Amino acid sequence: MKNESQNDIKWYETLTFKMALLGIMAIMFLVPLELIKKVINERAENSQSVQQQISEEWGKVQTITGPILNIPVTRIIYEDDNKVSHTTSTWHIMPEDLEIKGKIIPQIRYKGIYETVIYESDLKMSGSFIIPWNIDNSEVRVKWDEAYFTLGISDNRGLIRDLLLNTEDEIYSAQPGCYDHDLFSSGVTFPSGLAPDLKSFKFNIDIGLRGSSGIYFSPVGRSTSVYIDSPWEAPSFTGNYLPQNRTIGEDGFTASWNITHLNRNFPQSWYGAIHRPEDESFGVNLILEVDHYRKSERSAKYGLLFIAFTYLVLLFLELSSDKRIHLFHYFLVSLALVLFFSLLNALSEHIGFSLAYLISSVSTIGLLTLFTGSLLKKTSYVIIVSGMLTVLYVFIYILLALNEFAYLAGNIGLFIALAAIMWLSAKTNLFRKSGI
Repeated sequence: MKNESQNDIKWYETLTFKMALLGIMAIMFLVPLELIKKVINERAENSQSVQQQISEEWGKVQTITGPILNIPVTRIIYEDDNKVSHTTSTWHIMPEDLEIKGKIIPQIRYKGIYETVIYESDLKMSGSFIIPWNIDNSEVRVKWDEAYFTLGISDNRGLIRDLLLNTEDEIYSAQPGCYDHDLFSSGVTFPSGLAPDLKSFKFNIDIGLRGSSGIYFSPVGRSTSVYIDSPWEAPSFTGNYLPQNRTIGEDGFTASWNITHLNRNFPQSWYGAIHRPEDESFGVNLILEVDHYRKSERSAKYGLLFIAFTYLVLLFLELSSDKRIHLFHYFLVSLALVLFFSLLNALSEHIGFSLAYLISSVSTIGLLTLFTGSLLKKTSYVIIVSGMLTVLYVFIYILLALNEFAYLAGNIGLFIALAAIMWLSAKTNLFRKSGI
């Protein structure tokens, strides 16, 4: 009788056929998931565009290079046929030692619902120059009276006040732009002139500078030391050199770098546009601690996992009861799961990711719990659905929070979930009739 009863089940009423249809439906919902991810990316691009616009108006990421002593020279070049030619170029001399101490005061600037980090900084630069003793010979004619200092600043619009370069004997006022573009394309120039017998001197400069997102420095000194402190709580140290010492806390951060000329790939002096010191810059970015667009996009990548696990739970509940869930009801459940990601991104733009995730997940769990409760009409089943969804949403949130260990934790979680499903399937009669 049992075999006859099984033979009476039509092929389109079997569990296998229903699972195949659910699999096709789940794959179909990858399309709206991709559309949601596309919308998230578009909103993220809008945010970056606004950030760039604010940077254009306030001041961009700043890179400071210098000060550098520049002296025009005429070199005599002897060619193979004994002809003599004269070449005019600029002799660039790096500081013997350079010390920079600065305070960075950040603030959040809003435009609509978008935000970015801007800052004002107060930098004190000091150090010394030593003129190479063997340069003024018969083959090189140094134009000491045409010497000048340059200070590379990637965006001059960020300068807050006038710049003065103080030496032991003179004070030089900054002029806009660079007299030459051998080393950098943007900055200021201090016309000075030097005495031919000058061997060394000290200097200091106070800079008031504003910018956006980050600030960088070039290691132009034979010995370069930089010390920065700021009340910003989320720094990202980057560039060619990481700080030797740093502290990060609720009150902000401090960081210090100490770099010698042996660490870099350019010498203390050279002629012409051979090296670009700013290519070896280092510094800090002031990042927004919660990038809700990136987290929203990452969460949407788990959309198929949400749908698949919810389908499996509902199937097991069907097999353990006399209730049947129609394909249309599975379709509605899928819509609610997909809508979660769009709701999450929309809310996170206004209230932050964590609170948006809490509200979206609680709303989705509540909706699906009430819906499945009205279908299955059994309290224990409602508790199972609610519990499964809660565990799933908590698990995904933990994965989003674990940057370095997200891949490992995800695989461990999936392995445990698969083991649970295998155990349940072994305890369930999969040959029971299950109508579509």
